[in-house]
Amino acid sequence: MHSPRQRARRTRRTAALSTLTATLIALSACGSDDSDDSGEPAASEPSQTPAASVANPIVVTYDGGLYVIDGETYEIAEDIPLDGFNRLNAAGDDRHVMVSTSAGFRVLDAAGAALTDVQFEGAEPGHVVRHAGRTVLFSDGTGEVTSFDPDHLGDGMPETETYTAAAPHHGVAIELANGELVVTLGTEEERTGIIVLDENREEIARNEDCPGVHGEATAQDEAVVIGCEDGVLIYRDGAITKVDSPTEYGRVGNQAGTDASPIVLGDYKQDADAELERPEQISLIDTRTATLTRVDLGTSYTFRSLARGPEGEALVLGTDGQIHVIDPESAEVVDTIPVIEEEWREPLEWQQPRPAIFVRDHTAYVTDPAAKELHAVDLESGEVVNTVSLPEVPNELSGVVAQQH
Repeated sequence: MHSPRQRARRTRRTAALSTLTATLIALSACGSDDSDDSGEPAASEPSQTPAASVANPIVVTYDGGLYVIDGETYEIAEDIPLDGFNRLNAAGDDRHVMVSTSAGFRVLDAAGAALTDVQFEGAEPGHVVRHAGRTVLFSDGTGEVTSFDPDHLGDGMPETETYTAAAPHHGVAIELANGELVVTLGTEEERTGIIVLDENREEIARNEDCPGVHGEATAQDEAVVIGCEDGVLIYRDGAITKVDSPTEYGRVGNQAGTDASPIVLGDYKQDADAELERPEQISLIDTRTATLTRVDLGTSYTFRSLARGPEGEALVLGTDGQIHVIDPESAEVVDTIPVIEEEWREPLEWQQPRPAIFVRDHTAYVTDPAAKELHAVDLESGEVVNTVSLPEVPNELSGVVAQQH
């Protein structure tokens, strides 16, 4: 039974988000402008896929390994040693997670709590994008784009399709349902825009008016948003549209989209000269009207702070320790959910631990590095329903997310 506070919270949020359609989110993971300094693969690798033993796994990195956490019992199912700074992304099925190391993208069987012997080799592994039943990897050091059906990961190395960008760069790519491929353009010195290729990998669209291109998110009706230092690019219905920032320098570099909403959540930075800007505004990009709206949060956040809820609501984990719930249609903060007791400050080095959020169905998972904890938050009631104590300081956070086909 819900308390009066819980019922009030649910009523307020339901009213604010009544125009949105409930659906399973498909998150796009995004990192930083800098290339990764990841670790080497572990010496021992399993040769066969183990039986599933972990329900709804959550995965957390720490300095020296990975924790696989059972999503039902909230116990650490396995502690897997893995040297170096390693990054995590959902692979796109209900069993696997991609682990970015210095040698490439390794496949973790999270349900079996073991690293597999499947690895997509490539220097400086970067973005992992899941959409329309395809998972796309981008290797920054080579410019190679690799796409595959994640449902075949349990059978070993899946059949892949590859494309190589004109030059290596910190990039991203997404494959659409009709086979089109959206890929960033750039070099190691400069990133300028995007190119769109048809299913035969022939160019059909291009835009090079996107300085510092970074990050990707997909909204309702397969509208793709790519971030720039002065706005965003939207690829929708075969055409690319530039949306300018309302300020002279207005960088959108990390985004979160969902099929439940035509509006993409993005960060927003305005100080081009800052050593590390700690922004307090976010951007909402409406792919129907090609407009960008800013929302003041009253607190800063980081690139690991953006997520989407099951009803399409925009979620931002602030340095005040709260999840800020934003109705993307009204561009208003409709709720705040306290999670972390102490306020925190973003470290200067982007590889250093800071709180992160990962959302699956109606649960938001939030790490608290200072307390060495992982919290599970019910987004309907706004209550912390479970907390896991971790032996080491958590850094990256992800879990299994089966994408729609």
